[in-house]
Amino acid sequence: NEYKSYLSFTHMDRSGFFKNTSRSDENRKNRQHQVTQLRKDRRGEQISKRRQVIEDTTDDGMAESGGLTNSVELIDTHQIKQIFLESDANPDKVFSAVQSCRKILSKKSHRQIDEVINMGLLPHLVHFLTLDGSPELQFESCWAITNIASGNPLQTKAVVEGGAVPHLMRLLSSTNAHVAEQAIWALGNVAGDSAMYRDFVIESGIIPLLVDMTASTTASITLHRHVAWTLSNLCRNKDPPTSIESLTKMIPSIRLLLSSEDRCVLSDACWAISYITDGGSERIQLAIQSGVVTKLVNLLEHHEISVISPALHAIGNIVTGKYEQIQNVINHGLLSHLSKLLFHQKPSIQKEATWTISNITAGTPFQIQAVIDANLLPYLVTVLTRGEFNCQREATWAVMNLTAGGTPQQIKRLYSLNCLAPLVRMLEIHDTETTVNVLRTCFHILDTANEISLAEGNRVAVEFEACNGLLAMERLQRHEDRKICRLSEAIIDNFFD
Repeated sequence: NEYKSYLSFTHMDRSGFFKNTSRSDENRKNRQHQVTQLRKDRRGEQISKRRQVIEDTTDDGMAESGGLTNSVELIDTHQIKQIFLESDANPDKVFSAVQSCRKILSKKSHRQIDEVINMGLLPHLVHFLTLDGSPELQFESCWAITNIASGNPLQTKAVVEGGAVPHLMRLLSSTNAHVAEQAIWALGNVAGDSAMYRDFVIESGIIPLLVDMTASTTASITLHRHVAWTLSNLCRNKDPPTSIESLTKMIPSIRLLLSSEDRCVLSDACWAISYITDGGSERIQLAIQSGVVTKLVNLLEHHEISVISPALHAIGNIVTGKYEQIQNVINHGLLSHLSKLLFHQKPSIQKEATWTISNITAGTPFQIQAVIDANLLPYLVTVLTRGEFNCQREATWAVMNLTAGGTPQQIKRLYSLNCLAPLVRMLEIHDTETTVNVLRTCFHILDTANEISLAEGNRVAVEFEACNGLLAMERLQRHEDRKICRLSEAIIDNFFD
């Protein structure tokens, strides 16, 4: 039988088809699109642009930022343009027009952004950034430009091509704290638009200024929030990724921000590390060498989901790396935190915790043993039994990786937790990848039991048949996917024929 000859081999010989003998080989490649999907699911957790929104246009624009300006009566864009074009306009009148423009842009709609751009107001706003004698006017103009840059790529392009970036860079050194903070926000929106604009902002010299702001002992929490978020945008986007040289300059500041007690600062600093580590072992090593791993692991105990989520995401990225990089995270006590996260109230955190474990079980037998010693296997089996489907799917990766790379005793430890029944139930789900993972896991378990002893092999085969595993194999022999057919037939031929 061709299928029997294809998969009939000893435990040691099956490495070529099943085991992840190298971290860079089959198991890692098989995970790639799963990682991509996981990140797509999480994309909404940190937006790349932020608009400063006011719900009530009669609110005082600077009241939230410290109160430099007073509320004015809102006028429309035609009236604003007319005032801007008046060469002898009263400064108070110009200020009121800029504030009205800012309030129009603070509404939750891109339509107002297009209206302001199409009316030709942006060049005037950029000009007002140069008026150092009027910090209130600079602030309002900067806020308006921030919200234009928060729009779609064409709207951000208008800001860049309108020459705003050099003026915003200069305002980072403004003696007025509110103006400097708003300039950071605007530049963060530009950087968050694309890799091209991110690099443009970096080349404009923003990193040394942000580094100095982070190190300042007099910086406000508000300033650190803007700095953390802008740094995260400077680390984000992968086509191309931020240069190693730039990351090396930024990461000490990000590490410093991870010591903040502010939820927003911590969240954005964690996201920055997650973007850095989402790019291969060299970038992962950069994060490890900076000393952030201890801080990330400790933040898994934070009370805010907005902090736990990116911290776990960053750690999950690190354990996609080399064996020694995985071991570094284990050595910092990661595993003791994961059991609680597997049953976190937020399903996305449950899923990411399971994904993290799956990458550790794709490591060495020593690292698999660390998972076992942390008593995580019963939790994984519970996820397989009654977790949400997305979590169950990650759990199938975790146990498949364990059975593909673990020792016979480690595999026995897994199947002694009655995992066969929930695995067989997973075969009822119409998901090809999950089905393949489950079939491979079942093959490994049955094969390992036979290797331990004939009696053990017979006992596990009876258990497999008792939970309708054999019936499932007979059904899957007729599956439309050829790989599923071959795997189910191999199980029958090798262990039940």
